[in-house]
Amino acid sequence: MAFLFQKFQEAVKTLAKSPVFAREPRHLQFEADINRLFLYTRGRNAEEADAEDIIDMASKASLEDQQKQVQDNIHSQIKTFCNTLDGLLLSDSKNMNELPESCSQATPRRSGLSFAVGRDGPHSDNSAVPQTKPLKPAELSQSFKDHIGYTLDIKPSQIPHKDAGQGLFLDGAADVGAVVALYPGVVYIPAYYQYIPGYPRVDVHNPYLITRYDGTVINAQPWGVGGENRELWDGFSITEVRANVQGAVGGSDRIWKLLSKPLEAKRWGSGQDMLERRNPLAFAHFANHPSKGMSPNVMVCPYDFPVTEKDMRPYIPNVLFGSSQEVKMKRFGSFWFKSGSSDKSELEAHVPVLKTLVLVATKALSDEEVLLNYRLSNSKRRPAWYTPVDEEEDRRRWS
Repeated sequence: MAFLFQKFQEAVKTLAKSPVFAREPRHLQFEADINRLFLYTRGRNAEEADAEDIIDMASKASLEDQQKQVQDNIHSQIKTFCNTLDGLLLSDSKNMNELPESCSQATPRRSGLSFAVGRDGPHSDNSAVPQTKPLKPAELSQSFKDHIGYTLDIKPSQIPHKDAGQGLFLDGAADVGAVVALYPGVVYIPAYYQYIPGYPRVDVHNPYLITRYDGTVINAQPWGVGGENRELWDGFSITEVRANVQGAVGGSDRIWKLLSKPLEAKRWGSGQDMLERRNPLAFAHFANHPSKGMSPNVMVCPYDFPVTEKDMRPYIPNVLFGSSQEVKMKRFGSFWFKSGSSDKSELEAHVPVLKTLVLVATKALSDEEVLLNYRLSNSKRRPAWYTPVDEEEDRRRWS
């Protein structure tokens, strides 16, 4: 697989010199990332003899076809994870929809804050939540590893920098193209940026924010290190965790936070989802950026979870902020504006999805720290610990 990736890297460099893509560097980087993900996930467990066929397939497939194939490959892996966790946690090892009504119900635990994640559509039916086995997170994680071959652990990072803090480690072995972690937290589409805590300086005191190419932002800070059971989670119970990047609230920053207080979210109504807080893979937000001389071993992959998959829902560690109805937005520089209501027939033609992110292995991993290229914008001052993996990729990503 290593030589396959080397060949692909050469193809990407050639493509980058094209005058067509020079005018749209951001699109080039997006297409290059999807192409990589197509090769990694499609070539998972492939033989060397298949390498040329996979490369040829990648060169001929349209971007849309590659995106669909990547989604299918990721979804298949996550479905396997969900079925495994069902078998480990559900008392009778049956699907949630097959449980009898007499099954004991879990008592929802709400947060102390009354903030809400709104919905326009129907709420999930949590009236017949199955009783799960009283496994501790560590016990579930070990059992998951016994079935899948790997799990995750959080411990002091091996990055040689005082701000490295906690790191994410793979315990076990994972192949190239394997989904090794899920990025948990509250999902914000551009229409609701002003509700992100700390807006507009949302990243000053929160190192757990990540952005997809489509502008979707995920805030993992409320998820923290997960929980002890399956619970009704609203996404606003902030768990204190040890940040990867240290920071303190000074006087002027405290005043700024008060002046830029995010808009109250109460008016969006009440909506939570029953999530499995012991999810052994919901720790992608602890992955550190590699230091100088080190290379990333995972990459970010957008994953659009189809919310119609009710049985899988407890294991997708995300909740959507605001309305579930699509809102069309236009971007002008750094700002997003609503551009009118979405076309109803267009929306009805698609399965509703929850836009999330996962981390995919770019090399065979075995008992090592998970390292992710943060690709911080080179238009702003970057922290001392940040060493660019590829300056050109950083520039294209944020152009």
